[in-house]
Amino acid sequence: MNQSLLFTVIVSVSLFLNGCATSTEPSAAATEKESVKKDVDSSAVKPSQPVSKPTVKQAKPVKPAVEETLVEPPLTGSYVDYPQAKEFIAEMSAEGFSEAYLKEVLGEAKRQQSILKAISRPAEKSLTWGEYRKIFIQDKRIKQGVQFWQENQEALTRAEQTYGVPAEVIVSIIGVETRYGRIMGSYRVLDAVATLGFDYPRRSEFFLGQLKEYLRLVKEEGTDITAHKGSYAGAMGFGQFIPSSYRSFAVDFDNDGKRDIWNNKTDAIGSVANYFAKHGWAAGEPVISGVSFNKPTDESWFSQGRAGLIPELTIADWQQRGVEPELTLPPEGKAILMRLEMGEDEQYWLGLHNFYVITRYNHSKLYAMAVYRLSEQVKMAYEKATPVESTVKNKK
Repeated sequence: MNQSLLFTVIVSVSLFLNGCATSTEPSAAATEKESVKKDVDSSAVKPSQPVSKPTVKQAKPVKPAVEETLVEPPLTGSYVDYPQAKEFIAEMSAEGFSEAYLKEVLGEAKRQQSILKAISRPAEKSLTWGEYRKIFIQDKRIKQGVQFWQENQEALTRAEQTYGVPAEVIVSIIGVETRYGRIMGSYRVLDAVATLGFDYPRRSEFFLGQLKEYLRLVKEEGTDITAHKGSYAGAMGFGQFIPSSYRSFAVDFDNDGKRDIWNNKTDAIGSVANYFAKHGWAAGEPVISGVSFNKPTDESWFSQGRAGLIPELTIADWQQRGVEPELTLPPEGKAILMRLEMGEDEQYWLGLHNFYVITRYNHSKLYAMAVYRLSEQVKMAYEKATPVESTVKNKK
């Protein structure tokens, strides 16, 4: 797979993921036009090989992806003239927004054809773990992560102490999402959520909901509705929060009276940590465990799709099936079983509770694995680059 196709694919495969900070699109960093450097994840130790291979069921042929036919605007005027606008204005007026203001907002919102093209782009193929990790586990991103950690050491230490989320995980999320703030999106958030809400029927309900959330956000924060920029799906700031996530999880971590995830790194760090804490991050617990197999396995046991990210079986259940974790884990803890492709090889893992928490940010096991592996690499490089006395001080 060549470089440009690799980046195009990663943009496409995560477009329709819901319910998280970056729910509607992949990380902004994944769209960068740069060389994919040599994989440097030396910590990715291959788990024990299974005694027996899984029983492989015959796969059904997959139809090639077809690019969606974009819907032409029903009217040539502004969004005020769209049929859905009347109901939208009525609902928001009931919340206390003036009709004149709402019409002004909809009149200001601009349809962006490039957004519709981006979100309708098909996924040519699903990436393997080996392909996906090359996008994120790079020398450059690791070095930038160390720099970000060093420059924001105090805020990261306080966030870890306050929310129980490791500094390296916070750094990794921001690195995966926006390359530490370097790529946060250039679309006006108003244009993004309005374009997709009114002109993208497949996700109209969701994005009109985000437009409503954005109106509420601007009102609460006392900011200009045209001022904020983000991704083509309305994700904002260092951590790429959609409007609903901003309202629910963004925090004023430096106590200056406002929540600024675009320019204030301290607020961005606290907000990412709060997001993880509110989604159940368990401090001090592992994220994954390698496994070995002492009984035949079945194809249906391996995590598939979004539903497959939800842990349902306990460690005791997996052990009864002959799946033995390499870590010593509580038998009542829950986990998913994963098989990840690395070139011609395969890795087998149990995704534990904290792995599931990472997938609440983006519903993809590849995304969660990339975040975790990058966090390991950044932590090792940070500890190597940072004087011991400083590291010890900041862990107190």
